[in-house]
Amino acid sequence: MIITVDSDKPLDRVCEALPQACADHQFGVMAVHDLQAKMREKGVEFASECRVFEVCNPQAAKQVLEAEPLIATALPCRVAVFPAGRGKTRLATIRPTALTALFSAKGLQKVAAEIEKTLEAILNDAAN
Repeated sequence: MIITVDSDKPLDRVCEALPQACADHQFGVMAVHDLQAKMREKGVEFASECRVFEVCNPQAAKQVLEAEPLIATALPCRVAVFPAGRGKTRLATIRPTALTALFSAKGLQKVAAEIEKTLEAILNDAAN
């Protein structure tokens, strides 16, 4: 259900590499959420760093939204970046094939599998 990739790079370096990895695969970063900073703003102390990148390929998004508008509830794709212990940084995202299985639209598994393959490549590129 989840794709995870661990990196030896520090979190900040992974976060710097992720936008370029997205661009290299025709994805864009729509937003970045620093959960630790956001919680601090709300008066909640959260000890661990965690950044969530909202990423999207507009052509693929158009294709799946035309097939099933309810998929907008699961878009854009999100990539979480956080410490994984022992000096590692983890990147993680929900598999698009798992997400599209939640919807009744026919014919989405093929495009979901293509997006999934690309997201895995993006995570690997950013991690290395």
